[in-house]
Amino acid sequence: MQFFETRATAIITIVTVIVSGFLVLSGSLGYWAVNAGFIPLRMTDLGIPSEHMFVVPGWATPLTATLIHGGWAHIALNLVMLVYCGQFVEKALGTVGLVVLYVLGAYAAAAGHWAFGPESTAPMIGASGAISAVVGAYALLYGERRAQAIGPVPAGVVHVVWLAAAWIGIQLLMGLAGFGASVGASGPIAIGAHIGGFLAGLVLARPLLLWHYRAA
Repeated sequence: MQFFETRATAIITIVTVIVSGFLVLSGSLGYWAVNAGFIPLRMTDLGIPSEHMFVVPGWATPLTATLIHGGWAHIALNLVMLVYCGQFVEKALGTVGLVVLYVLGAYAAAAGHWAFGPESTAPMIGASGAISAVVGAYALLYGERRAQAIGPVPAGVVHVVWLAAAWIGIQLLMGLAGFGASVGASGPIAIGAHIGGFLAGLVLARPLLLWHYRAA
């Protein structure tokens, strides 16, 4: 029954593991990171050699980048958070709501990453930006149940700040351990993507919740 209640979370997780795992095992990670990862400079086409033909169009790379990870630890640490937060968020927003949140979160994450370095040619890979949207929605929807107020600061705000700090902290530890968000094992953590995704989750959670219950 759990699978049918949170089937979008399960399907996203399974597909991501299969695709990312195949790329790692096949040794084709570098090729697909360049051709399907999110490269900020591609958004303007400035500085990209005209003779280079990318397999995936630039507008689709915020989504395809979520299917590419730098290694097994990168996959595991991202998807543990998706499975944990995703099941709660999907129960609140519904299957369609979770998918909309994840997709828009991926694009918000790409926008945040672009804002931090619009001229970067390093491919951003990994689902952590899209997952950040799910984490943000979880923090907003379940915050008051998971934290206590600190003086005049409401419990919901405490939980949002705590979860955001914990999530970014995990990503920073991954960066120090060598599991970056860019191609290769030593790429930097895409802080802008995590901020963009998390903010998208905070903004979209309540509208998607209202839409889900009106459509039910």
